[in-house]
Amino acid sequence: MYAVIEAGGQQFKVQEGEMLRVEKLDGEVGARVEIDKVLFVRTDTVVKIGAPYVQGAKVIGEIVAQELGDKVIVFKFKRRKGYHKKRGHRQHYTKLKISQIMV
Repeated sequence: MYAVIEAGGQQFKVQEGEMLRVEKLDGEVGARVEIDKVLFVRTDTVVKIGAPYVQGAKVIGEIVAQELGDKVIVFKFKRRKGYHKKRGHRQHYTKLKISQIMV
């Protein structure tokens, strides 16, 4: 059984017991998260395709960690003009463990 979900503007193919890293979701470590934006569900006998989402389908997960991504440095400059700008960014992520897919 697997499902395709939408979280943080991205689509992920998930299965029960799988670890997943999505954009930051609100909640503490150990909290339960329900994702109802399910685009596709496939079981052994049933295939459901949403338009755009499958009605009544949910994916339940548990927050394992709130973490930061790698630092990205953006450096702009124009030669011989004395112009330079240095900016950095670290994206916040949530690590989920998928516990159940409900159809």
